[in-house]
Amino acid sequence: MAFNLEDTLVIGISATALFDLSQADKLFKKEYKNHPDSAIEIYREYMLKNEEIGLNEGIGFAFIKALLDLNRFQKENEVPLVEVVIMSRNSPDTGVRVLNTIRSLSLNISRSAFTAGESSADYLEAFGVDLFLTTNEEDAQKVIDNRVCASAVLSIPPEYKCDIAEGQVRIAFDGDAVLFDESSELVYKEEGIKAFHENEQKSQNIPMNEGPFASFLKKLAKLQERLPMKTEFSPVRIAIVTARNSPADLRVIKTLRHWGVYVDEAFFLGGIEKSKILQSFKAHIFFDDQDLHLKTSSLVVPSGKVLYPSNSALQKLLQSDL
Repeated sequence: MAFNLEDTLVIGISATALFDLSQADKLFKKEYKNHPDSAIEIYREYMLKNEEIGLNEGIGFAFIKALLDLNRFQKENEVPLVEVVIMSRNSPDTGVRVLNTIRSLSLNISRSAFTAGESSADYLEAFGVDLFLTTNEEDAQKVIDNRVCASAVLSIPPEYKCDIAEGQVRIAFDGDAVLFDESSELVYKEEGIKAFHENEQKSQNIPMNEGPFASFLKKLAKLQERLPMKTEFSPVRIAIVTARNSPADLRVIKTLRHWGVYVDEAFFLGGIEKSKILQSFKAHIFFDDQDLHLKTSSLVVPSGKVLYPSNSALQKLLQSDL
């Protein structure tokens, strides 16, 4: 049976982001360092021996569960509002523990890809993925460079416990080089804050170009349109948390308006630390491109690093600063 998922928000997530596979990963790395020829077989034996033992929740679990719960609004004979695909570098044999855990938790996830060490990034387009969440930076970079979909490398707060009310999905985004392209941030990096503010004031009625997460945000907007309530009362709550401030704020609002995207909250911080805002907003996940902000935000909410394309001007600036 063929499914058209054009109107469905499709999330691809690595098994290591959905569940806590750190113990198995440590075992493999240790064995590979000491016994590279037998490491895969030792890892396989470990996974088979423990395949009936459920895995603990991982970095992206709360976010994925909250998204899947939106399917309670799915109308009869319609495609799901949200679809999740497990993407794993395990082999099908060693991936049984992942599948058993999905079943034991009654997660409505039916699609998966087990690639036995190969990059799962190669299969995202075939699954129609809109957002790929992973703990593997190499895979995320490949996705970004090939412009397949939005992608982020996840990190989780220490001792994190999700305390967001059931029934809601709360997502926060940075602006420049995440939702919007890198051109404005380049002005700031190369010419300073005064030139940046002058440029944004002058260009406030010119919509910014789309960044790596623009298509994902637009797909979220499409998801909200399928929900039975008005967007203002949607269980999907979206926030923009940006270091911009006046006079660079209006261009953000007008760009989102031009895209036809409704955002619930926007915080123009002007250099104030983002972590306290994110903690108050209680984001399931926050996407940002800068380590400076992620270092603190990842202490309070699950955070995804949005990588620059390898050939981008920002990437070249970053490398020149090292």
